[in-house]
Amino acid sequence: MIARRLGRVDYAATFAAMQAFTAARDAETPDELWLCEHPSVFTQGLSGKPEHLLRDIGIPVVQIDRGGQITYHGPGQVVAYLLLDLRRRELTVRGLVDRIEQAVIELLAGYGIAAARLAGAPGVYVGKAKIAALGLRIKHGCSYHGVSLNVDMDLAPYDAINPCGYEGMAVTQLRDLTGECDTVKVGEALAEHLVRQLDRKT
Repeated sequence: MIARRLGRVDYAATFAAMQAFTAARDAETPDELWLCEHPSVFTQGLSGKPEHLLRDIGIPVVQIDRGGQITYHGPGQVVAYLLLDLRRRELTVRGLVDRIEQAVIELLAGYGIAAARLAGAPGVYVGKAKIAALGLRIKHGCSYHGVSLNVDMDLAPYDAINPCGYEGMAVTQLRDLTGECDTVKVGEALAEHLVRQLDRKT
C-alpha cells in the first residue's frame, strides 16, 4: 500500500485523479491510500436528491459517482481515499465498508470515545451524531472514494443539508469531544488503522 499525503487540495481535481488512477491501473498496480483535506464543498452522490440541499450558502456542489446522498467536506476534516483492488485482496464491498468503519471506531476508542455503526446508515456515530462519513465507488473490481472524519471544523455548513440524506441528523467532531485539533496527527493514525484493518486475513 502506497500512502500519499496530499495536503489541502481541490475536490474536483482530486476526484478526477481518482478516476484516472482507477481507469489506468492493471493487475500489478499497487493499492494507494490518499490522505487530504478539501476547501469547503458539498458532494452529491449518484442517487442524490436535490431536496437534501436545504439552501444555497455559497458553497459549490459537485456531482460525483459514489453512492449515497449529499455530504460536506471542508478544512479541519481528514479525508482518506482508498484506491484498492478488491479482487486481489479478496474483499467484498461489505467487507471493505466494515473494515473502514472498524478502523475509525478503533481510532476513536484510543481517545476514549465509544463510537459505533448505525443500522442502515453507513458511517461512524457517537451516540446519534455522525463523526465519519463513508462513500465508495467500485469499478472493475477496484474501489475509490473513501471516508471522511470530522476533526476540527466549522460544522455550520451541515445545517444547510440533510447529511447523507437524513433530515435533522446531528454531526460531531473530535475537537468537541476531546479537544483534539491536529488533523495531521489524526490523519496518520487513521492511515495506520486503515492499513491494519485492510491487511487482516479474517
